[in-house]
Amino acid sequence: MDGSKRSRHSNAFFTGFGRFRKIVLFDTLVEQLSEPEVEAVVAHEIGHCRKGHIPKMLAFSAISLLVGFYLLAVLSRQAWFYRAFGFESGNIAPAFQLFSLLAGTAGFWIGPLAHWWSWRYEYQADAFAAQAPGQVQSLIAALRKLNGKNLSNLVPHPLYGGFYYSHPTLLERERALSRSGHNRPA
Repeated sequence: MDGSKRSRHSNAFFTGFGRFRKIVLFDTLVEQLSEPEVEAVVAHEIGHCRKGHIPKMLAFSAISLLVGFYLLAVLSRQAWFYRAFGFESGNIAPAFQLFSLLAGTAGFWIGPLAHWWSWRYEYQADAFAAQAPGQVQSLIAALRKLNGKNLSNLVPHPLYGGFYYSHPTLLERERALSRSGHNRPA
């Protein structure tokens, strides 16, 4: 992906279903990493594919959306909900507006659960990539370079990280890789 025209940020991601699956590498990532490091990043993304992370996250999003619409349906039938904000009950338009405003607040408090789940998937994809001989050191080197180039915070406050970080920090990922037992020399 030609990301260098918009940013110096480096990234890679897995997307798609069936025969339309793709691993996307930013051109900045390919320029910044050595060949073994790019292979380790691709192995990590293949780990997301093999572990079925994309369908699981989409299912979670769909269920969350259905729950949100269910709550909207319940609240739109409650007179107290309209009165609490100074509206007449019976018109669904204020319920949609109020729900969209309140959903952001509710989503903020649900965020740590979604991030915990995302972190879990990142650790699983790292472990998948680490199974190939010699990949652990390449993956760690790639993560270090990406963290440096993207100016990532190595030690955010745990509460801040829980609310705002979709990926574990470099130090946490390195610790998990070293505990996984895949960190033996090839």
